[in-house]
Amino acid sequence: MVLRIGGLASGMDIDSLVEQLMTAERVPLDKLNQKKTYTEWQRDDYREMNTLLLSLDTLMSEGVSKQSTFIKKTINSSNSDALGVKNITSTVDFSGSIQIDKLATAASMRSGTTADGKTGITNYSTTGTLDSYNITGSKITVSAIDANGVMSSKDITFDPKTDTMDSLISRINQQSGVTAFYDPNSNQISFTAKNTGDIEGGPEISLSTDGTLLDVLKVGTSNTDTTQGVNTDGTNAEFIYNGVATTRTSNTFRINGVELTLKQVTESGKPVTFSSTADVDSIYDSIKTFVDKYNEIIDKISDKIGETKYRDYAPLSDAQKKEMTDDDIEKWEEKAKSGTLKNDQILSSVLTKMRSSLGSIVNTGGAFKRLSDIGISTTNNYLEGGKLEIDEDKLKEAITADPNSVYKLFQNSSAKTSSENGLAQMVRANLKTAMDDIKTKAGSSSSVNNTFTLGKLLNQYSSRITDFEDRLKNIEDRYWSRFTAMETAINNANSQSAYLTSMMSS
Repeated sequence: MVLRIGGLASGMDIDSLVEQLMTAERVPLDKLNQKKTYTEWQRDDYREMNTLLLSLDTLMSEGVSKQSTFIKKTINSSNSDALGVKNITSTVDFSGSIQIDKLATAASMRSGTTADGKTGITNYSTTGTLDSYNITGSKITVSAIDANGVMSSKDITFDPKTDTMDSLISRINQQSGVTAFYDPNSNQISFTAKNTGDIEGGPEISLSTDGTLLDVLKVGTSNTDTTQGVNTDGTNAEFIYNGVATTRTSNTFRINGVELTLKQVTESGKPVTFSSTADVDSIYDSIKTFVDKYNEIIDKISDKIGETKYRDYAPLSDAQKKEMTDDDIEKWEEKAKSGTLKNDQILSSVLTKMRSSLGSIVNTGGAFKRLSDIGISTTNNYLEGGKLEIDEDKLKEAITADPNSVYKLFQNSSAKTSSENGLAQMVRANLKTAMDDIKTKAGSSSSVNNTFTLGKLLNQYSSRITDFEDRLKNIEDRYWSRFTAMETAINNANSQSAYLTSMMSS
């Protein structure tokens, strides 16, 4: 450590002198810090633009890129209390009639009773373990009809010494295809299949155990067992659809992409009629949401790449900030941060490519080949950078006439040629390229600096700043060494002068 002696001998303000000298020496360091700060601003602005592009991509993936957006239907039914109708995958309008003769029901089993009206459990309590009811064994196998109309089995294990009736029932309900219920008032248990329907020639529920569980509860081995318990068969739904008599194991099923839910038996000869039309307003709103978001992106990117760059407003150093008010700092940095992405090639390119993509002709084989066919076009003002505007009447007419062709215009997919890919596919490809390029240049919030271009530059600045700060410390020590030597010499001279003066006066 360098010994520092102030201006005691010389009468000079050494601290101020060194500070002034170091201020000049620090000019290159201040410039490095300014470059680093500006690069951080630029990195953050790139990331903000990437977030903006991602928001458009996400909105498209969940909107105009999904077929479900364009197959939304308004359903008209003559009796919605008896029949529920919901479009799932049908791309065309549909209609039909259905007479409901019988609803599907689920098979069930419940305890029988002894002569005195009791099951084998007479001492039930919520905390009683199974062995307190003389129940033995370690497993019950529950087989039940599944959603496909076939039997599915599950082994449920239990420990009579630790499990209660509640814990066993909870496990059965969670793991098997039946819903079990124990009623402590009647000391009876019931099992009901979770799925409806009848399996011809066989049971829809069957039970087996390696102990006494079924005997104690007075339950049979299946819903077709006549030796013990009270059992009922499952039944299939029976109906006449468009004149064809048919059955289903469930009351909810699909025909031609339309989900039908049978709710009530209808009067013979009086079927429920239903029909669909495109949900024009809902589809229109999805397309408008995309157009509004696209225009927002165009605005924000155009503003960013067109920002004025104020070259006279560099990032402020800490010393400069100390001499300014908060308001002055805010105004200065507003100008200093302006233009970080001025005329940026990545952003300019994605704007150009998106405009080109949305102006393309798409050979989908459908009724519409370009956006203008459905009432969407670019504004007449070229200064708006290719923003879109909607002719509401024309767009709704296109949706009403052929919503599936509107979907194809946006999301048609072809492995043969890119000219058959939908507009949304093209735009999302443009967005992906831009987002990848931005990430290569500016990374993401979770990126390490050495994995992207600006991060590597920031690392270089940090390294150079550290080296320069070490150099400045050495320079400052050297200045102090020189001034200290000067002060020492002056002090020595003063001492000699005083000695000579005292000798001569004596």
